[in-house]
Amino acid sequence: MQQLMAAVVEHQLSVVLSSHLIADLEHVCDYLVVLAASRVQLTGEVEGLLASHHLMSGPRRDPLGLPADQEVIEASHTDRQSTLLVRSDKPVLDPSWTVAEVSLESLVLAYMSQARTAERSQRSELSLSR
Repeated sequence: MQQLMAAVVEHQLSVVLSSHLIADLEHVCDYLVVLAASRVQLTGEVEGLLASHHLMSGPRRDPLGLPADQEVIEASHTDRQSTLLVRSDKPVLDPSWTVAEVSLESLVLAYMSQARTAERSQRSELSLSR
């Protein structure tokens, strides 16, 4: 990887890397394309993608009650708490949420999980309509 990055700098190259080891990519990639379920799920500059996603934790609530500019990518709930990964270009101002930065790995896994869930749902709908 070090030799590859040295060649990129020396010769001003662009490199396309494909890997399931996101931690390896996190330190060298400027641009990300997430493919899952045969579709592009997410694309953009890594820095911008990380800045536009927020990990929110707070008292359990229905994600449908969030402001329209907060797209829920992934949600998990316990009896008392909700944890949401949301996409929004605006900061989260609701003081009932604790907001944390998102790691690249968490971001990629959430979009891949979302794609699998949508694919399963589509298959179920197809089998019911037959």
